Amino acid sequence: MRRPIVLVPACTRQIGHFPNHAAQNKYVNAVVLGAQCMPLILPSLAELTDMEAVLAVADGVMLTGSASNVHSDLYGQPIRNPALPLDAARDATTLPLIRAAVKRGIPLLGICRGFQEINVALGGTLHQAVQELPGMMDHRDREDDSLDVQYGPAHPIRLTPGGKFAQMLGNPEEIMVNSLHGQGVDVLAPGLTVEAVAHDGLVEAYTVGAAQGFTLAVQWHPEWRITENPDSMAMFQAFGNACREYQARRG
Repeated sequence: MRRPIVLVPACTRQIGHFPNHAAQNKYVNAVVLGAQCMPLILPSLAELTDMEAVLAVADGVMLTGSASNVHSDLYGQPIRNPALPLDAARDATTLPLIRAAVKRGIPLLGICRGFQEINVALGGTLHQAVQELPGMMDHRDREDDSLDVQYGPAHPIRLTPGGKFAQMLGNPEEIMVNSLHGQGVDVLAPGLTVEAVAHDGLVEAYTVGAAQGFTLAVQWHPEWRITENPDSMAMFQAFGNACREYQARRG
């Protein structure tokens, strides 16, 4: 049997003189090494995306992290900090893709920005600056640190006892995660189930309760050096297994 196809929506980035569609190696490698699937990078074509053509070949969808933020217009807020990067073409591609994947039962995995995209696509809202909220930690990384420090363990999260995510990892009470985000969930979208929270109460993982297929969204970066992290491998293996099951059902 061929490897399942996992769509990986690209970011739009200016590289040199030209605009590009780009996906970082660490995400592509996580699909290959962790999920044992075949990644297919999807350009962020917004309304030019032929969603039916895309979904016809998809056995799974993985939404990556990014330096850009989901545009606050999409959840009814003004932009808090205009200096932070946006990616309107990615927003216009991923949000309809998320809703279509959930409707069809296509396995869906969201990471960092992808975690925030799913919440917004399904009707939730975001805090644009978690570090400015009373009682909340600063979840951002420091740009002058090495990548090993930026992506190193930053804080523990508490898993929901008996939850889908906890069961996926063998039911630990807590795990350590990295932390490289300034935004986070404010109002959780209807139908989402909290699977983990940070000690300050910020939602760190959720599933889509009403979805027929596998869904998981996490606020941290499990793709980083995935083969060295048993929790990350378990997460991606569960996603890959779900993609294989979906592939087998649709024939």
